[in-house]
Amino acid sequence: MIKGDQKKILHELYIELVKLQKEVISSNLKLLVILEGRDAAGKDGTIKRIVKHLSPRETRVVALSKPSDRQQLEWYFQRYSVHLPVSGEFVLLNRSWYNRAGVEKVMGFCTEKEYKSFFPEVELFEKMLIDAGFIILKYYLDISRKEQEKRLKDRETDPLKQWKISPIDKEAKKLWKNYSEARDEMLLRTNFKHSQWFVVDAVKKDAAHIALITHLLKQLQYQGKNNKLLSNDYGLVYGVTAENIKNKLY
Repeated sequence: MIKGDQKKILHELYIELVKLQKEVISSNLKLLVILEGRDAAGKDGTIKRIVKHLSPRETRVVALSKPSDRQQLEWYFQRYSVHLPVSGEFVLLNRSWYNRAGVEKVMGFCTEKEYKSFFPEVELFEKMLIDAGFIILKYYLDISRKEQEKRLKDRETDPLKQWKISPIDKEAKKLWKNYSEARDEMLLRTNFKHSQWFVVDAVKKDAAHIALITHLLKQLQYQGKNNKLLSNDYGLVYGVTAENIKNKLY
């Protein structure tokens, strides 16, 4: 249950998101928000908060399943490219091409050659998108091992969350260290000047939703922006540095 003060803040943030969307539409912006994170880190819930009061016509949430046999023969970024926003559209990617540097790397779903080539390729790909007028914001939701275990167990017992259960869940618990190492390398090597990463401490769900939405809105310009509302970053969202990777990530 959301506390009273958090509920009020969220309501005000929803109004800001609607203002932002009006700007995206009127200015023909192409806004892309990427959400990555550990299993059970809260990507689904965060996205639901963001899009709750937005126009479904100009907002799309993309959560791709594993690639088909044909897609495995394509250029790696091809199946993602078709889901990029057009002018006036806001697209949220629930996991993205960064699967290659995370799940695919840890689970052995890609070759070492494919993994190594991903890093120079993604830098060029995102630079190309930025040069073409796309606005890209990248967020990594991080939670502790204890919190992940708690949430994964909750999935098993809650009948409304059965659809979230996957074979990857069990592996996530076993391969915690492997995922941590892959995450660290991904964040450090793909924290580009033209498309930086932001990490969200997502252990406290409601606070994380507020913090991420606040941060997202602060990054963008739109008419009627309530700067006073967005002045508090809650200390839960931070940029990627070697020091932060070492001291702040779980």
